[in-house]
Amino acid sequence: MEIGNVIKVLFFASLREKVGCDSMIFSLDDVTTVAELKKALIKYDPQFIPVLEGKVLSAVNQELVNDNFKIPDDAEVAFFPPVTGG
Repeated sequence: MEIGNVIKVLFFASLREKVGCDSMIFSLDDVTTVAELKKALIKYDPQFIPVLEGKVLSAVNQELVNDNFKIPDDAEVAFFPPVTGG
């Protein structure tokens, strides 16, 4: 049996606290972009609604990307809150 493309999803800072874990493995069967991944995670578990529907930054393989970015096979996708500083 062949398993579809899987990615590692990471959550940082306050997002990690809201979700209750720092990482998970997720199958990308019908997901190609960061926006589709967010929707799939919310469908998988509604606890992701307050985390992923607000302002959140995304990185794929440690590079900042927008929601239209196409996720490559075996990627690492990270979500984290906007960074502020002064």
